[in-house]
Amino acid sequence: MNLTPLIQSFVLHFGEMGSHWGINRTVGQMYALLFVSEKPLNADEMAEALGFSRSNISMGLKELVSWRLVKLQHLPGDRREYYSTPEDVWVIFQTLAEERKKREVDPTLTMLRGALLETPSNDADKHAQARMAQMHDLIDLTTSWFSDIQRLDVETLQKLMKLGAQVQKFLELKQKLPAFLGGAESNPDKE
Repeated sequence: MNLTPLIQSFVLHFGEMGSHWGINRTVGQMYALLFVSEKPLNADEMAEALGFSRSNISMGLKELVSWRLVKLQHLPGDRREYYSTPEDVWVIFQTLAEERKKREVDPTLTMLRGALLETPSNDADKHAQARMAQMHDLIDLTTSWFSDIQRLDVETLQKLMKLGAQVQKFLELKQKLPAFLGGAESNPDKE
């Protein structure tokens, strides 16, 4: 299987970016290849296309399956396993976000909750615990917000994302409005 220059460029770039996203280059390239492939691929096809060993492909597929980012399927009359990515990029985004939350955010929240239950024994611990409480509250707020966002249907989510800067302008206007109308000075911390 020969990759076109366009596909090869995408696959190589995705592999390089993988290290920034917490996955290795091989897994990133494998995912990119599956993502742009017109049909599901088996491990041998992937190894040939990417020039990787069969064992590297097998390990990478296990990782992608554990992240729920690829689907395993069988084709009629063929005993080999074939892999593909979900067609809907929003499903991919949601799955990736859920998995990252489960693997990275939830353990941090658990650790912080435990640390906040400790009784500080000195001023350094009191200060550290206060800082940890701030971090906990921020992470907890953002994960709650993210859970709300995850429940939105894709069409509503797209509309919300497109509103971005307009919402910020509205909130700035809301803060300035009391002063403009001759009321008390605008206080952004007051709701």
